Amino acid sequence: MKFPFFPALSVLLSLFASPIKAEIVGKAIEYPVGEVLCEGWHAYDAAVTGKRPAVLIVHQWTGLTDYEKMRAEMLANLGYNVFALDIYGKGIRPQPPESGKVSGKYKENRALYRKRLEAGLQVLRGLPQTDPEKIAAIGYCFGGTGVLELARSGAKIDGVVSFHGGLGTPTPEDAKKIACRVLVLHGADDPFVPPTEVAAFHREMKAAEVNYEFVAYPGAVHAFTQKMAGNDPSKGAAYQAEADAKSWEAMKGFFAKLFEN
Repeated sequence: MKFPFFPALSVLLSLFASPIKAEIVGKAIEYPVGEVLCEGWHAYDAAVTGKRPAVLIVHQWTGLTDYEKMRAEMLANLGYNVFALDIYGKGIRPQPPESGKVSGKYKENRALYRKRLEAGLQVLRGLPQTDPEKIAAIGYCFGGTGVLELARSGAKIDGVVSFHGGLGTPTPEDAKKIACRVLVLHGADDPFVPPTEVAAFHREMKAAEVNYEFVAYPGAVHAFTQKMAGNDPSKGAAYQAEADAKSWEAMKGFFAKLFEN
């Protein structure tokens, strides 16, 4: 028996059969922190309606670059509302060795660092796509240090993920203020974060009874998620595809548990 063909029905069925395509939007957002004008990057999927879990990104030592924007779009494709903040200020994008001096300014002045981190968090919290009850932060290198500092400040967020970040702090007692879950994704052979610093971090977290996870990737050195770091681990910083892929999956699993309710 043959059935008549109904064009309208065919179109309707095709809509159910095909997933809605993502419409990733990326745009700069300027915001003041005291007398300093900062410029972050907002990424989200315009095909998704309503509020959604949100992720703050803290950049590495050269400031907000295309790398963080790429990660923001990857997270937006996963359904998150994303804001990559700007610690340094609009237009301040130092290159080595100057980036070491600029990032060092904030590592030496944690109060200033926290102020800039909190300002970026407030921008994300105020975006219309953000579910204010579901927020996490991730950071790379200098930014990995940053998200841990944000946690130590007692920020009211659900979790932080540090990718090959520095673990040290001048105020380890502040770990008692941590009110979120912590995931550290570390290069096991990172010469810039020595074993003594790793051991001190474990002691800090355990003493404060923080809910934390620590994953070390064998053979990985500093900046293992960043292709611009090159492929020569003897320099202390280099990309490693396996550690990059595994750490991203670890983050995704961490977020799935974090935002499951």
